[in-house]
Amino acid sequence: MKVTDLLVADCMIMDLKATDKKSAIKEMVSKLHKAGRISDQEVFEAGIIKREEQTSTGLGDGIAMPHSKNSAVVKPTVLFAKSSRGVDYEALDGQPTFLFFMIAAPEGANDTHLQALAGLSRLLLNPELITSLKKAINSEEVISIFDMAQKEYDKAQAAEEAEIPTETDRPFVIAVTACPTGIAHTYMAEDALKNKAKEMNVEIKVETNGSEGVKHRLTTEDIKRATGVIVAADKNVEMARFEGKHLVNRPVSDGIKKTEELINLALGQEAPIYHHSGNAQGEEQTNSGSGSVGSQIYKHLMNGISHMLPFVIGGGIIIALSFMVDQFMGVPQEELSKLGSYHELAAQLNTIGGAAFGFMLPVLAGFIASSIADRPGLVVGFAAGALANTGGAGFLGALLGGFIAGYVVEFLRKILKGLPKSLDGIKTILFYPLFGVLITGVIMLVVNVPMAAINNGLNNFLNGLSGGNAALLGALLGGMMAIDLGGPVNKAAYVFGTGTLAATVATGGSPMMAAVMAGGMVPPLAIAIATILFKDKFTKKDKDAGLTNLVMGFSFITEGAIPFAASDPLKMIPSFVVGSALTGALVGGAGIKLMAPHGGIFVIMLVNKPLLYLAFILIGSFVSAIVLGLLKKKV
Repeated sequence: MKVTDLLVADCMIMDLKATDKKSAIKEMVSKLHKAGRISDQEVFEAGIIKREEQTSTGLGDGIAMPHSKNSAVVKPTVLFAKSSRGVDYEALDGQPTFLFFMIAAPEGANDTHLQALAGLSRLLLNPELITSLKKAINSEEVISIFDMAQKEYDKAQAAEEAEIPTETDRPFVIAVTACPTGIAHTYMAEDALKNKAKEMNVEIKVETNGSEGVKHRLTTEDIKRATGVIVAADKNVEMARFEGKHLVNRPVSDGIKKTEELINLALGQEAPIYHHSGNAQGEEQTNSGSGSVGSQIYKHLMNGISHMLPFVIGGGIIIALSFMVDQFMGVPQEELSKLGSYHELAAQLNTIGGAAFGFMLPVLAGFIASSIADRPGLVVGFAAGALANTGGAGFLGALLGGFIAGYVVEFLRKILKGLPKSLDGIKTILFYPLFGVLITGVIMLVVNVPMAAINNGLNNFLNGLSGGNAALLGALLGGMMAIDLGGPVNKAAYVFGTGTLAATVATGGSPMMAAVMAGGMVPPLAIAIATILFKDKFTKKDKDAGLTNLVMGFSFITEGAIPFAASDPLKMIPSFVVGSALTGALVGGAGIKLMAPHGGIFVIMLVNKPLLYLAFILIGSFVSAIVLGLLKKKV
């Protein structure tokens, strides 16, 4: 398949109207949708934006390549768009963007399609092609220009492959290129490095980690012979093999735009020597030093939370079902203390759920530690979480224990660094787990004492909340869920809510978890209601998306409101916060309890007052919708 097979006349915009990034994306995605190349405009646009959040695809020199491998794609397509005025696309060089190539690849794209898309990326490195495209006036001319460029590229490749390789005294460097989707930047960086190396009379071998898999894999001999290593990647690649080599670690965009700098760093051995962190695959790089302390802590915490949630959700809901079974079958008044385990079926469900739920704290601590110290931190973190559980330190103790475990292993790495290289294997399987568990265990025995007191005090405080106090905390948590719709503030509220579940399952659930989930359901539901009540203030596309938000809201997917919030945050966010805070206050004040950390309407029977709970959610949603309708102007 040729690149020109993916360029469709119906999917070209010869005069892009947009002047900013967001509207440019919307205009191009809309064109793809109208041409029948994508089935769901919202889904595909979300995929494009998600890729942009990782690294801008505005490559500089007036070119942008937004792309997404997406379930909404019906046919693999490359949309070409040209702007005469230029678009502020947040390009890497800070300059306006004039030429756009939006790549739409289906999730099941075969090798033929992927090779064609990679071929397009390589062609765009040709400055003559770019100059010709800027002068093109219609779609036929664009296709003709690409056709000619493809023929010239194929001819050059054939001539290069025909050359007989000979031993040379040229310096030799190796490189790995990779981007999250593996369609465009991976191969552009590969060709840019090759071209610059040829210009500098440097021998280079580039391994690509793209959608086609790993190509031109670096051999042990390649690595041994190389003067230095370049890793131009926006995703994890296999790093352990580069132990002891001078390694330049940069984003994939630098592999396209800063090729000479990267090659010189690798040749001059000015880059730091890479030391493998201990992970079997070596994904994490200990010498990257990227990110602030706050962002690193947040990353470690979210690694633990994301791995913990399936245990909390699965185990918690099954435990909740055991209470429902007993309530349905009936339990004598004098045996209410056995609710959830009185009948045999309920007892079995409670045992199954408890088995999964019991891993909550060890998994939380284990994966926080593994995020800090890779695989050696996992066992130490699990031990810290288990000790926090048995010592009464609870969720907060396990959270702290995870960080302690991770940094204890990092400390051991430093003090054992001087051991002979022949002991590297035994360090991972013996020294780190043995000394890590021992040191962390001793620390946790001390830490558990004050953390248990804090945990008990917090639980007693939450259990004692009623009326105004409960309403106030519920309002705070509900409002936090709507502030950034899935961001750090939202996550902080959610983590607090899930942290209260462990101590409240036996008493019928957590009021704070109920407030958190209710508050998180309001923003997307408010959007759905507003598009119905205020039809003259939303476009047809917004109204269609409103129906989608109805489903997302009832499913407790707060992120469904993000596209609307991003389009007009000064009106949307305050509207959401008002309704979510109101719902959280009503739920907290009424003492409504929830036993599940997720599920929305699908776990409504795990709420002690389901009808009242739904009523409060709808009240908050209508309030948000009305406030939004009053603030928003007509379209």
